[in-house]
Amino acid sequence: MAAPRILIVGGGFAGMECAHKLEKKLSPHEAELRLISPTAHQLYLPLLPHVASGVLTPQSVAVPLRRMLRRTAIVPGGAVGIDPEAKAVIVRKINGEEVVERYDYLVLTPGSVTRQFDIPGVDRHAVGVKTLAEAAWIRDHVISQLDLAAASSSWEERAQRLQFVVVGGGYAGVETAAYLQRLTCAAVERYPGLDVSQIKWHLVDIAPKLMPELGERLGEKAMEILQRRGVNVSLGVSVAKATEDTVTLTDDRVLPCRTLIWTAGVAPSPLIATLDAETNRGRLVVRPDLTVPGLDGIFALGDAAAVPDLAKGGDAICPPTAQHAMRQGWAAARNLVAAVRGFPLTDYKHKDMGLVVDLGGIQAVSKPLGVQLTGLPAQIVARGYHLGALRTLTARFRTAANWGLNAVAGDDYVRTSFQRQRPATLKDFEMTDAYLTQEEITKRVEAA
Repeated sequence: MAAPRILIVGGGFAGMECAHKLEKKLSPHEAELRLISPTAHQLYLPLLPHVASGVLTPQSVAVPLRRMLRRTAIVPGGAVGIDPEAKAVIVRKINGEEVVERYDYLVLTPGSVTRQFDIPGVDRHAVGVKTLAEAAWIRDHVISQLDLAAASSSWEERAQRLQFVVVGGGYAGVETAAYLQRLTCAAVERYPGLDVSQIKWHLVDIAPKLMPELGERLGEKAMEILQRRGVNVSLGVSVAKATEDTVTLTDDRVLPCRTLIWTAGVAPSPLIATLDAETNRGRLVVRPDLTVPGLDGIFALGDAAAVPDLAKGGDAICPPTAQHAMRQGWAAARNLVAAVRGFPLTDYKHKDMGLVVDLGGIQAVSKPLGVQLTGLPAQIVARGYHLGALRTLTARFRTAANWGLNAVAGDDYVRTSFQRQRPATLKDFEMTDAYLTQEEITKRVEAA
């Protein structure tokens, strides 16, 4: 009898951790392991603002899957549809070829995409901070705005190119604004004819407070640090529309701007919508043991799953953080081993350890285990947490070395131009339109 096939969709925190644990707990004759991922790395998302600002190299935050996984077969592509009745997943490989992958057990960890709203122009003129390609594009783009502003004799064009808008007051938006503002203000000293007073950064969020999950004191401290650096923080407002060279806010302000960075939350991967299953705000509803009701052999976890937060109780669901995704990956692996061997499954439960927000330099705000920290102690905790969460010694060494080199030598303001000819929209970077309808899924599975 053939060993059951465990198919894992997604190589992020949840998917890679699940595969890694399964390799340790199941022998080769007990299960065949396959992982579907369009990239051959696990991306450490919390450090993307460091990549966008050039403090870290892209390789530092991209942990190779093949360094972590020894006997899991990696399918180079993305899942674009699922047929639970046929126990089949349609995969579009990186060369465009479509194949059907069969499974006995399916682990869904497709992650999330940048949340978009029906705001005119955002789909064409905004870019997120969810992928390495986006981070690399943002760095090139921001430096190119300085280059073009310095070369322009038009004050109107300079105002557009030296004004930057970040939407989203969560940790991703705050860190992105903090790091890129430091980059531009340091870089402008290398540009004769430009002055730091011409650089204007705006952080916009519809919520009344920055990072409410950190508490009022730390949120206000973060805002104080940003404002002291010159970042204009606008709360209780959002974007009404965007064009190539303006951003209009809901309070009727029109900002001349050619850079709109969108970090206003995340939405589950569109892959979830291809399933005829119950969702909670787009996230797949799962039991506490991470199984999906009504879908035989399917587990779901990470950003795309509404996992009950038993530590908080009530109707709470786990937030879409790396911390929960990693631990859910471990829990899913334990339950898959139990399922393969015929043992009962156990529920996922984890008490949140808090958040860390790195604002660059020696500035940070952190709340580890409920303890509120600011300044250098918070920065030590933040960077120590990130180094501990990176999954290989090589990644930790690269990251620590990059931080050290940047602290000593400063930034180099180099445009790589790798993304120069690439369309820079959320859809192009995050492939949100790549998924099939249920009818298309059925036809392809039947044909296979």
